[in-house]
Amino acid sequence: MTAVLVVVASTGATIFLVEFLHWLLSRMGRRSELAADLARTAHYPFLATVTVFAIQQAIRAATGEFPGRGPLLHLLVILFIAGFAWLVAALLLVLEDAALARWRTDVPDNLKRRRFKTQVVILRRVTVATIVILALGVVLMTFPGIRALGASLLASAGLVSVVAALAAQSTLGNVFAGLQLAFSDAVRVDDVVVVEGEWGRIEELTLTYVAVQIWDDRRLLLPTSYFTTKPFQNWTRTGSAVLGTAELDVDWATDIEPLRTELRSACESSQLWDGRVCVLQMTDAIGGMVRLRALVSAADAPALWDLRCLVRERLVTYVWQNQRTSIPRVRAELTEGSSGSAPLRPAPRPQTDGDAPSDGRVFSGGNDGEARGNQFTGPEEPAVTRR
Repeated sequence: MTAVLVVVASTGATIFLVEFLHWLLSRMGRRSELAADLARTAHYPFLATVTVFAIQQAIRAATGEFPGRGPLLHLLVILFIAGFAWLVAALLLVLEDAALARWRTDVPDNLKRRRFKTQVVILRRVTVATIVILALGVVLMTFPGIRALGASLLASAGLVSVVAALAAQSTLGNVFAGLQLAFSDAVRVDDVVVVEGEWGRIEELTLTYVAVQIWDDRRLLLPTSYFTTKPFQNWTRTGSAVLGTAELDVDWATDIEPLRTELRSACESSQLWDGRVCVLQMTDAIGGMVRLRALVSAADAPALWDLRCLVRERLVTYVWQNQRTSIPRVRAELTEGSSGSAPLRPAPRPQTDGDAPSDGRVFSGGNDGEARGNQFTGPEEPAVTRR
């Protein structure tokens, strides 16, 4: 009875002490988010670890030999190891939440913050996996038979490692690919990417797979090795600002300048345009039609999508309301005598003097166009002096 009372008293005192500390942290959590998160996340792991430790020490100190004492103490040691591993993992979660709360990603210009979030999440998962493996190893080493078996396995560790590497080649490849993605800065959480012909953003990045949220709220799950072995588009690699096009097929008789004016009006009247690029160019003239390409810019990919749709709607509406003769048509030359009508003759096109205006050029005209053109211009060749 004395031993039972000692165990019960030590357990009760431990629980009272832990709950008192939890109450203090909860009170401090009213002013500190870290204390509140610590009290909420680490409460039960700390309670389990300290309680098991108190029971173990009480049994060792207050009880003598009794049937089942050895297996009971062994069980308590295993529970203590598991509880301590749980506590360490909970503390890592608290540190991760504190770091991510300080470096929030829901703000403009969050490139460095997204990189930091990706690295913190990957490191935490690697650390938790390492803690679980170490805890299982320590638990197994508490069994004398397995400890002797471990000594014999160390002699053939080379063979075991080769067999394990061959068996888990794909899994290990994904794990190393996840670590490479976390620190190579090739892709980060919330990056806008185009993979497998789908446009979306990186929603989750783990050691084994990457979840891509498609624009229509579907999820595309890819192994992490995909992003290290296959090409993909990252629209937010160095910044979120992007360029986009809206193409329109019209007749050869179309007057281009009014369409340029309408494009400029559509961009300037919309908050989606970031003020960088707004040009209209003729990119093709085959098959009896002329292809016009409107190139516009926006601060991010979602705004660019809406801006492209807006520009396309404005241009189509303008052509229908003001230049119906510009709608694409199929021409056929009729011979005299087949229907008695004269051959069709194209309307004369207006003559323009000089170069295209600045909003008609992409790689020249204006500071932004000149800078873009210089990026694709090779070094100047030295002049050759004739003798």
